[in-house]
Amino acid sequence: MSEQPPPADATAVRYERRGAAALVTIDRQHRRNAVDGPTAALLHDAYQRFEADDEARVMVLTGAGGVSFCAGADLKATETFVARLMSEEGPMGFTRLTPSKPTIAAISGFALAGGLELALWCDLRIATEDSTLGYPERRWGVPLIDGGTQRLPRIVGLGRALDLILTGRMIAAQEALAMGMLTEVVAPGAHLQRALALAEGLAGFPQRTMLADRRAAIEGFGMPLQQALALEAKAGPEVFEDGARGAQRFAAGEGRGGAGAGA
Repeated sequence: MSEQPPPADATAVRYERRGAAALVTIDRQHRRNAVDGPTAALLHDAYQRFEADDEARVMVLTGAGGVSFCAGADLKATETFVARLMSEEGPMGFTRLTPSKPTIAAISGFALAGGLELALWCDLRIATEDSTLGYPERRWGVPLIDGGTQRLPRIVGLGRALDLILTGRMIAAQEALAMGMLTEVVAPGAHLQRALALAEGLAGFPQRTMLADRRAAIEGFGMPLQQALALEAKAGPEVFEDGARGAQRFAAGEGRGGAGAGA
């Protein structure tokens, strides 16, 4: 008899507010935080909750326990994904959706396969120095269907992406940082604190202009330059008054010499 996955558990995904951040935690430590179908549905619920929460300005995605961010899809529960394969939101929960607000992955340990795809879905990625990232499912013929073939090239370039996509090799955090996959590498255990601090920094900026710039960067990527510039220009009138007020504050001395949210 084949081993059956543990029953669905509503606590497999936790949603909590930490200041301006919505902290979403995958907690299936007995499976290295691998995601089965019911857990993917819970991740989608958490995503919808974040989108509906106007006071949650940034989503921080992490894995419980510190040993694994997410080891990907639970390969002992593949039958639970059958109904999700062509879903609009994506098999792993929300990987075919684009959030309207910034997202940060707080990574410790393994971010592999679909787990790496979840991390690449985020705008920024903070990882501990002992983290390991990669697409090892190449070795047993499991395809990338949660954005892995599309987001990784956009982040690190096609050559580096094909290296990981074709070879299935796993890399350490410092190599991932050097190729631009990671935003920052921190000491073991510091990933969540750093991600939440960064989230607070982003939440402290004037939101309308930051979100307009983020949207233009995401939607304009891959467009011909003139088309992308036109997309960027469309946001100008929408946030002109915000920009004018900001310019006046700068002229009065506010923010000069200051550090950005990531400092």
